[in-house]
Amino acid sequence: MRPTVNDIAREAGVSLATVDRVLNARPGVREKTIKAVNDAISRLGYVRDLSAANLARSRTYRMAVVLPDTESQFVQTLADTFQDAGHLVATARIDLSLHRFPPEDPHALAALLLDLPARGYAGVALMAPETPVLRDAVRSLRARGLPVVALVSDLPNTGRDHFIGTDNRAAGRTAGVLMGRFLGGGPGQVMVIGSSLLARDMIERRRGFDEVMLRDFPGVSVLQSLETHGSGRTLRQVVTEMLANAPDVRGIYAMGDGHRALTQAIQELGLSGKLTVICHELTPHTRKALEAGEITAVIAQNPGHLARSTLRVLRAKVDNLPLDEGQEQIRIEVLLRENLPPTPSDAPDSATEATSTAA
Repeated sequence: MRPTVNDIAREAGVSLATVDRVLNARPGVREKTIKAVNDAISRLGYVRDLSAANLARSRTYRMAVVLPDTESQFVQTLADTFQDAGHLVATARIDLSLHRFPPEDPHALAALLLDLPARGYAGVALMAPETPVLRDAVRSLRARGLPVVALVSDLPNTGRDHFIGTDNRAAGRTAGVLMGRFLGGGPGQVMVIGSSLLARDMIERRRGFDEVMLRDFPGVSVLQSLETHGSGRTLRQVVTEMLANAPDVRGIYAMGDGHRALTQAIQELGLSGKLTVICHELTPHTRKALEAGEITAVIAQNPGHLARSTLRVLRAKVDNLPLDEGQEQIRIEVLLRENLPPTPSDAPDSATEATSTAA
């Protein structure tokens, strides 16, 4: 039979109330007594059933997911995926709330984050560029006991608890390999477009891309990064001007969003299908552009895996439990027209998986 808290109390020579205080890390217990209880747990091989304990105490994990309020189809897909995941894991006593912030206003984001502890949140998942204001806000949350998980773009200097997303430097290297091979090693030029070079994912993707291009494809000249700040209008303008003044451009590496504006600009210039275009994230538009031959390849990550991993990691951090690192590793997927996965409406029902993996 599995050992119980009664067995622990008997083995350690303490009361049930003392065992409960130790298990829940509450104050008022001497170090000697804590050691005796933990030694008894180790000898007996006791494994705590947190789900049953939380149910008995009517405990609910209130989690916040904070995403930029942009026109990005990927961010909207991610928001929809988290909303769906939140409905599915409600039975696991997880209350998931989605918050959006203006992407160009770090002070508004910091104010939103600093208000979360007073509203009863137990953990926060965040997708945002790392700025000094954000670093201070995240450190404040951590100091108040809230675990913070960085999504898609890492926040390594903030003291965040965990990063969930692909290795963006490796994703950039993958883009470099694809670009160089599709171009046949050169000669020619490659235009690079990014939303903001303040974002860690943009920085790491560009670094990985340059590493491969300089090492393996020296005949291809990679141009400076062009920032769009999430504006489709700005993207169309910079792409049109660059292509009009750089006739040797044979490829475009889009590190961020704005795929609709990008393909529209290419169409207006009569260059659809004539350039090698590598971008990130599978969205409704990039799927159509792949099928039409307007985009050559997409480097993607699975939004469903991102959402499920976020819930598992936040809950583990709240409960002080170890992570299964292999389960939480988000894989890089290279998608071409020939290997596109089914659309979400055609995919099998994943409600059972989402419910079980979040628990």
